[in-house]
Formats: sequence, C-alpha cells, structure tokens
Amino acid sequence: MKNTLILALTIALSLFSIAAKAQVTKKEKILFVLTSHDKLGNTGKPTGFWIEEFATPYYYFTDKGYEVVVATPNGGQAPIDPKSNEPSFQTEATKRYFKDAPTQKVLASTQKLSAVKHNDFAAVFYPGGHGPMWDLATDKNSIHLIQQFYASKKPVAFVCHGPAALVNVKDNSGNYLVNGKKITSFCNTEEDAVQLTKIVPFPLESKLKERGAVYVKGSDWSSFAVEDGNLITGQNPQSSELVAEKLLGQIKKN
Repeated sequence: MKNTLILALTIALSLFSIAAKAQVTKKEKILFVLTSHDKLGNTGKPTGFWIEEFATPYYYFTDKGYEVVVATPNGGQAPIDPKSNEPSFQTEATKRYFKDAPTQKVLASTQKLSAVKHNDFAAVFYPGGHGPMWDLATDKNSIHLIQQFYASKKPVAFVCHGPAALVNVKDNSGNYLVNGKKITSFCNTEEDAVQLTKIVPFPLESKLKERGAVYVKGSDWSSFAVEDGNLITGQNPQSSELVAEKLLGQIKKN
C-alpha cells in the first residue's frame, strides 16, 4: 500500500513538473510581426522594415532566454529597408545581425501571419520601417491578432512606424482601440525630416490623432516610449530598446 502511494505521488509530481515546464515555455515565446511590403509608394524605391528596430529588441529578448517567433503577412523573406543598412544607421545589434546566419535564416523563413495564434505567445511586438504603413495598417489577420492580444490583457508593443498597425484596430465596442489612449509613433516632423511626408499613404501622427489617440512625443530622434495599460508604443528607431524594456517589464508582471 505504501509503495502504491509513493508511486502515485511520484507520478503526480512528474505530471505537475511537466505542466509547469510547458507553462514556462509558453510564457517565454514572444511574437514579432514584420511587414511584407517592399515598395516605397510610387517612387520605384524599395522599403521594408528598419533593421535596427528588429535587431535591438530581438537580441534583447533572445539573450535573456526568450524565444522569438517572426511572422509577416506573406510569410517567407521579410524585406529589410536598404536605407537602414547604411553605415550611419548601424548599431552593435545590427552589426551582430549581419554576422548571424541563424537569425538571417529566421528572417528568410518567417511564418505566415494567418497561421499564428495569440494563445502561443506571451506578447507581441511590431518593429517599424515604412513598410507597415502599406500592409499592416489594413491587414485583417494583424488587426484580429492585436485585438486578441489586447483583449487577453497581454502586452502589445510597437515602435516608430509599427503603430501604423493600430490605426484600423477596433475594440469590442466598435471604437478605435487607440481612442483615448496615450500613444506615440514616428512623428510628423520626423517624417518631414526624412522627406517622405508626401510619399507615405498617411501621416502616422495625424492618423492616430484622427482615431482619437492622446498623442504624445519626445524631442525628434530622442528615445521616447509610453505605456497605457498593456499598450506600449515608441517614437522612433532610437526608442526600440526602451520599448523592449517596457515590454519585458509587462511580461514579467503577467
């Protein structure tokens, strides 16, 4: 009888341990959503996502043991904005990326956005670059995914032009999700500075305000990020690490 009880207790503890490990593994997965769009309006020039806004947060999380899964609307190769490859925009994280064949393979074989499920992840993060202005702003799978993460009270984070993915997201009441929320993004004066105001489909700062966001910003090209509940936004490439820090803080609280 005693041996039977010991065996039953051992089995129960083993099952509990397996369940606990599975839960930890689930909590350690973060979804990154990148653009699939590679054309800069009608200019004939290429665009995509800004490599620093991916690389800095990616290594920030993977170095801490988190698993990062990358998805795009079309799946496969995610287009890097070639301008973000210029020497003046390189950081330690981007230099590391260009020497990192396994991570380059991750970007060459992203998952299709329609195939990912919010239940598999602790949080979602949207790097910027101008590409999201064209595809993620209207992508139905992205919109639905953000709605699910937000409703589940999981942190949702965006940086620079990443908040373009928010402009058509609505809450359960049919209101724009950003309505009444403190939000930042790449600002109008920064867009003017890079001479793309007349190229992008809409000025992001103005669109967020139009949707009812309480728009805030720091000085141009300074690190600036804000939180409103489980919604985290950063202003520009300089803000990518700060957004990652705030996102990690919320993941640890959940």
